Amino acid sequence: MSTTGPDWKKRLTDHGLDEIRRLAEARALEPRAKSFLFMRHGQTEGNAKRIFQPADIPLNQRGLEQAREAAQWVREHAPERIVASDMLRAWQSAEVIAQSCGARPQAEPRLRERWFGDWVGTPSARFDWRDQPPNGERLADFVARTRVGLGEVLEEETPTLVVAHGGTLYVLVYSLGVELLESHITNATPLAFERAAGGWTVRPLAPAAVDDFSPPS
Repeated sequence: MSTTGPDWKKRLTDHGLDEIRRLAEARALEPRAKSFLFMRHGQTEGNAKRIFQPADIPLNQRGLEQAREAAQWVREHAPERIVASDMLRAWQSAEVIAQSCGARPQAEPRLRERWFGDWVGTPSARFDWRDQPPNGERLADFVARTRVGLGEVLEEETPTLVVAHGGTLYVLVYSLGVELLESHITNATPLAFERAAGGWTVRPLAPAAVDDFSPPS
């Protein structure tokens, strides 16, 4: 399947990412950093089962393997700083990378995934980001706090790796005016963001095995 054609765009629309785009573009990010790395965490059993996940769900064996594989690619770019969501799946991924790169992870709670409240533990395959989970986080609030967290992290020009979630990535790409491709959202695929004269670009550092689209992470 094309990652830029009508089928891909329909999938994004069906899952409500157009609304994330609208909210994120309303206040575009203008970071001081000219380049940085981003990585979604490795796979969990929640990802494999397609359910809304608790904060403390760990990486599964495949997720640990993915993080180790990603570390080999990240190491070549020598990040001096690793900033991660403090949700367990992202923090474990950051720790694996840190063991290879030698940079100690720093926790940034504002990079946490959106909280899905009463939906935690239930199927997520047909999730629409525009829906409001009971006792969960409003989409506008999630986008706002994620943008603030990213903005502060990327104010530093130190070579940085950000380790977080699918939702964090959606806010990031749309806040920078980048198109979201399917190869960007796979687990533990390190992405290189670079600012050029025409705006921001993003490219995977490693070939990604495209998994099923999993909206929440």
